[in-house]
This record gives sequence, C-alpha cells and structure tokens, in this order.
Amino acid sequence: MNIAHWLERQAETRGTAPALFHGTQSVADYAGLHARAAAFAGGLATRGLRPGDRVALFMANHPDYLVALYGCWIAGAVAVPVNARLHGQEVAWILDNAGASLCIATGAQAETLPGVACPVAAPEEITGNALSLVPRAPSDLAWLFYTSGTTGRPKGVQITHRMLQAMSLAYLASVDTVGPQDTTLYAAPMSHGAGLYSLVHVLMGARHVVPESGGVDPGEILDLAAHFGRVHMFAAPTMVRRLTDHAREQRRDGTGLRSIVYGGGPMYVADIEAALDVFGPVFIQIYGQGEAPMAITSLSREDVTARRALATVGRAQAGVELRVGDAAGNPLPPGAVGEIMVRGDLVMPGYWRNDAATAETIRDGWLMTGDMGCLDAEGYLTLQDRSKDVIISGGQNVYPREVEEALLTHADVSEVAVVGRKSAEWGEEVVAFVVPKGETLDEPALDAHCLARIARFKRPKAYITVEELPKNNYGKVVKTALRERLSQD
Repeated sequence: MNIAHWLERQAETRGTAPALFHGTQSVADYAGLHARAAAFAGGLATRGLRPGDRVALFMANHPDYLVALYGCWIAGAVAVPVNARLHGQEVAWILDNAGASLCIATGAQAETLPGVACPVAAPEEITGNALSLVPRAPSDLAWLFYTSGTTGRPKGVQITHRMLQAMSLAYLASVDTVGPQDTTLYAAPMSHGAGLYSLVHVLMGARHVVPESGGVDPGEILDLAAHFGRVHMFAAPTMVRRLTDHAREQRRDGTGLRSIVYGGGPMYVADIEAALDVFGPVFIQIYGQGEAPMAITSLSREDVTARRALATVGRAQAGVELRVGDAAGNPLPPGAVGEIMVRGDLVMPGYWRNDAATAETIRDGWLMTGDMGCLDAEGYLTLQDRSKDVIISGGQNVYPREVEEALLTHADVSEVAVVGRKSAEWGEEVVAFVVPKGETLDEPALDAHCLARIARFKRPKAYITVEELPKNNYGKVVKTALRERLSQD
C-alpha cells in the first residue's frame, strides 16, 4: 500500500476538516492539502520523474514540507529528507549517493547548493495537473533517511511503505492515542522524527501546525499550545530542557500541551523530573533508530508520570521483538549488559548501496543496533551507551551515561559528556567535559558527589570545563569531537 493513501482517504471522508496551519493561520483543509500534494506529484511527473526516483527535500520546517513529502509519495517517488542545517558539501554528497533526480530546496538552503549535479527547485515551482495515486508495494522504498554521520559518512537507511505503516500503527498501540481533535506541532526538524510522526496524525485526521519560526522557540510553542489545545509534539531531550527552563522562568504551565514524545538522545533523570514538575503528565519516551524508526521501545505516560523506571527507555513496542545479546547474538539473561537487537517489520531491509554495512548490521534478520543495554525481568530496557562509547578502564566497563547521570544531579552542573582517554596505567581513563552553571567548578566537590553515587573506578580522572558541548544538527552530543580534542592535548 502506498502510504499516501491515508491522506487520500482523509480528503475523501473528511475533506472540510482543518488540516494544515502556519502558526495560527489556516493553510488548508484535508481536501486542500491532498489537492496541493497531488498537484505537486503532477509537477514531478511533468519533469519526467518516475516511480522509484529519489527526490531530496532540503527544506526548513514549513507547511510546504508536508505538501512535498506527500506529493513525492503520491507520485511513487522516494523522499530523501535532508537536515536543513547541513553544509552544502554534505548535502551534495547525499544527493550524489542517493542518485537524486531532483532537489527541492527553500531559499536559504538553495543558496548553499551551487554546482550540485541534480536540478534544484523551490517547492512552489513544482506543480501540474493532479496526479492519481501511484500504487506501491509494501516493500517499495518510501523514505531514504541519511544517518547523522557523527563517525564518518552518513549511511542511507532504506525505509519502506510497510515500515512506515508498521511504525504508525505501533504508535497507536504502544505510544499514544490520536484523534481529529488533536494537533501535532512541528518544532523539531521535519526531516527526522517529527516528519515521520506526520503519518499517524494524517491517518487519524489531526491538525498539523508548523510554527512561523520553523523551529524551537519555547515561547511560541507554549503560545500555540494554548491556542490550539490538545497539542502533540516530538522533541529531543535538549528541546524539553529548553522548554522547561523557559516555562519555569516565565511562570507558565504548558496549558494546551497534551503529549510530548521525547527521544533521539539520552534524557537524564534529573531533566525529566524537572520537566514533570513544570508540565505534569504530558511526557512519553520512545527509543528508536533510523534503522527501526521511532519504534523500538516506549516508556508510557503512566510510567513517566509515576516516575517509575525513568532510568529506562521502556518496553518493546508492539511491532518488534527485542533482545539483548552477546557478541555472537545469543540472548542474555535479565540484568546482563549486551548489544540491543531488534527484529520485525519495522526493521530496515538494508542500507542504500552499502552491502558491507548491511551485512554487518543485519544478522539472521536481527538489527544489531550498536547500542548497549540490559533488560530487567519486567521487560524494561535500560540503555547504557553506544558500544563504541563504552570505556574499559583497568579491565572494568564504564558506561558514560551512568557517570553523566551522577554528575547532572550536582547543583553546579548544567551539561556533561563523559568519554574515555588513553591511559598507560588503565588502558583508558574517564574524562568529564562539564558545562558549569556558574563560572567555575569545585572539582573536589564533584569527586565527592560521584563517590557518593557510583563506584570509585567510574569516577572521572579529569574534569574539563567548557562553555558548550559540540552537538550535531539533531542536538546529539558529538563525542568524536571531544575525543579528538583529548588526542590533541
């Protein structure tokens, strides 16, 4: 089934229902949104694009994003959403690797793309006679997602129509309910999780709101939530923290927010507890990867609100099997730390034009996530770290997240990232990069704080004060940059 059938269905059955807004301004009802997407699809066909061709979307968050995304699918094309903050050379590499036939770019993004091989056009330039929905098989490619590439060239994750359907149904079964009275707010990049979650909200006929700022403006988010009510949004942990800090400073309680689904990076216990104190029972956690988009585990609203299992990422979602395995992929007992493995219709068939990486990552049908974790007897998964981030000091495994969690409970610590540094004595030693809340850090006090909470061998051997941590365009800390800094010192 072509996933765009869900939009066509809403246009047929609830055509006059409100669908798309730019800020508080109505842009289209469901019939209008479908008509615009079908005209976009017609424009692609006029330019000679065929089913299966790749169309890159190098666009900032804007209502036209949904028009282009669903227009690609109506035409049977493959959408290649590209992070709007990437450098032009990075985008050029993705366009070449994807074999893109066309790149749709908004003004600021188009200016960074001189000399790319494929044609570049603004979204409003792609229009034609309305095209009927092109049938697609469940295994046909729908979305080509390029990983963030913090350890080298990004890889193209092949996401099929079946995967998008399974992801959306798993959301309804394992994450949250959605109805026509609800509103989804696109503050996070639509090239990533926020855009993927458009599907379930189209399926259920909800309203879609793109902030006028196109991004994360905490005041604007809270204003739009109060205006529309029953607002859902996907947010990275850094976004939740910004929203919490703003609301606390402005004495706002988040009226109108119904659900904030957070994921895409580690949410530290201290941060989610602070957010709960400000906003109340609106939070749900998910854990996923591009290779199994948005749908490996979820920590329910009830668990988060009860502050139960906050150090975990929840239980397996409905569409997957979940295992923690040893180096050979054999299942480990509860409590044992190993690699997180996933199997099901939500798992990618492989990487685009990269058989070697596919063979390394997909083994006997299981996705080897590269993340380390452990399951408890009730099925809650505790995420430790990426396997490459584990520090082996004196023969003991140190999981940076555990050290980070301990340091973040200190009143003087704003942000922290822990990495390993080569050591002649220990093999590796633990180093903490710390963003202080004040001007200086009391290192003996931090030592004492850690020793009261974690084993002595896990305590950082050094604390390095920084003004900010290096992050990629999705807000994830780039630990490779921190390791490079250590190697140069």
